[in-house]
Amino acid sequence: MISLGSDVDDIPQANQKPGVGYHDVMISGAPGHGEGHNSGVPLNITAAIAVKKIMERDHIPGTLQLWPGIAEEQMAAKAYFVREGLFKNVDICLFTHVGANFGVSYGQSGQNALISAQFNFLGSSAHAAGAPWAGRSALDAVELMDVAWNFRREHLSLTQRSHYVITDGGDQPNVVPPTASVWYFFRETNSDLTKSLFALGDTMARAAAMMTSTKVNSVQILGSGWSGHFSKPVAMDMFENIKAVGMPTWTDADQTLAKGIQRELGQKNPQGLSSRIPATLAVPTLPQDLRGGGSDDIGDVSWNVPTVTLSYPANIPGLPGHNWANAISMATPIAHKGVTAGAKAQAMTVIDLMLKPTVVAQAWDYFNNVQTKEIKYYPLMRPEDKPAIWLNKAIMDKYRPEMKKYYYDPTKYKTYLDQLGIKYPTVRDSTKPVP
Repeated sequence: MISLGSDVDDIPQANQKPGVGYHDVMISGAPGHGEGHNSGVPLNITAAIAVKKIMERDHIPGTLQLWPGIAEEQMAAKAYFVREGLFKNVDICLFTHVGANFGVSYGQSGQNALISAQFNFLGSSAHAAGAPWAGRSALDAVELMDVAWNFRREHLSLTQRSHYVITDGGDQPNVVPPTASVWYFFRETNSDLTKSLFALGDTMARAAAMMTSTKVNSVQILGSGWSGHFSKPVAMDMFENIKAVGMPTWTDADQTLAKGIQRELGQKNPQGLSSRIPATLAVPTLPQDLRGGGSDDIGDVSWNVPTVTLSYPANIPGLPGHNWANAISMATPIAHKGVTAGAKAQAMTVIDLMLKPTVVAQAWDYFNNVQTKEIKYYPLMRPEDKPAIWLNKAIMDKYRPEMKKYYYDPTKYKTYLDQLGIKYPTVRDSTKPVP
């Protein structure tokens, strides 16, 4: 059984017209594909259809499993997939993630492990002008926790990443807030360090509650993920297939869009789209050289079954990430070509795994005797934690009715750009200053 997965998610307030090389929203304030997560599952479906036809034609036994990594930006699903046994009978997992390059890696990744937690404080309300002494502000506790955390940053490891938003800061200024909540992401290079970071945050929350005579009403684990470790034998096989497929052929229009948005973002010498694949498979970063960074809960899968992540070239280099600019290439020829190239490499690797049992055997040998020889997986969420399926509800309840007006209708239009009336590519005049 070969499992094919890719993320499904978007970014708040990243709404953007595709194919337009400057900020031009479709629906103000709405979410958008500010990373390109809408392209990975179509890649896997394309690969699976191709492989299925070959399996039927040549009588190759096996099973293809396809799954979506829901709510990746909240790290809110894959650990639960693991807990529920989704990968119990899987031999190899081939994951995909959108990128501006075409490649695959092995060994310990540069991703950080993560715990996503919301701290909910409970105080008591009072008239903020008439009798403020009668109240106990939950918002004071949130602010004191945040101040304490920011003072502590100086004394934390350089590899840690931590950030927060206040999700409940009270109702109105003349009422002492009886409730308040703050949502933290705690990240470190491995799971043990991440657990320690979360424990420190929990201590600060309870200290803030003591200082304000409030209490920590609850601590919700909203998501979690291990730092990924990827299979060397499978990565080596996939890299050969990537080289065989090669980078897509970019047109002048594709390069014009890429250079247009790069220039828009302040790059003095825009390089456009990459046209080369690295000559050799990259080696893992040494543990002492890890400097922290983003996260993906594919890490939990990778510690339960041999896994690799295919990075396919469907986005534009040099963009900030989690931003409206990263949504520009989606639904354009850039994304379509990158997805098709990725689907070819994915399908070729699936066929290799089905026809070369030595690769699968080597992958499990690496998994058992190298990857997990000294490190054993354990979940970062607690047994009582459930998927936070309500996290995006308010946003989607607000914006979905307007977004539905822009859903693609393939019965009327050849492409989504045609439906929107967008000339590809649309960029600013390069002879004029960027606003």
